[in-house]
Amino acid sequence: MIAFNELPTLNAALNSLSAVFLCAGYYFIRRHNRDAHRRCMVAALACSTLFLISYLIYHFEVGSVGFKGQGWVRPVYFAILISHTILAAAVPPLALITLVRALRERFDAHRRIARWTLPIWLYVSVTGVVIYLMLYGI
Repeated sequence: MIAFNELPTLNAALNSLSAVFLCAGYYFIRRHNRDAHRRCMVAALACSTLFLISYLIYHFEVGSVGFKGQGWVRPVYFAILISHTILAAAVPPLALITLVRALRERFDAHRRIARWTLPIWLYVSVTGVVIYLMLYGI
């Protein structure tokens, strides 16, 4: 069983995996490999879903974790955190709409929203790892 103090590391790993699957999914769709694209995007969604569950459990149990950095890094951390938090709220509805359009084979509509979903989701996944590294000093 994973201890609560290990959940931030798990969360960073899940964010990292999500970013890798998102990039791989983009790579495959650019090469017209829909099956590999679909598998990667479902894996990215699974990683992000597991992340969200783990994140909520951790913060329900532990609460907020304060940033201890000082100097120039402090405003950098909060700029990343604020942009990450705002965009993270957009990822679940964007991802679900994008997924539903793909499942309904409405690929033109899927592509239109995926052009927004992918960069936002990728930014949130990568900055989640950056926040982890800045917060836990690893």
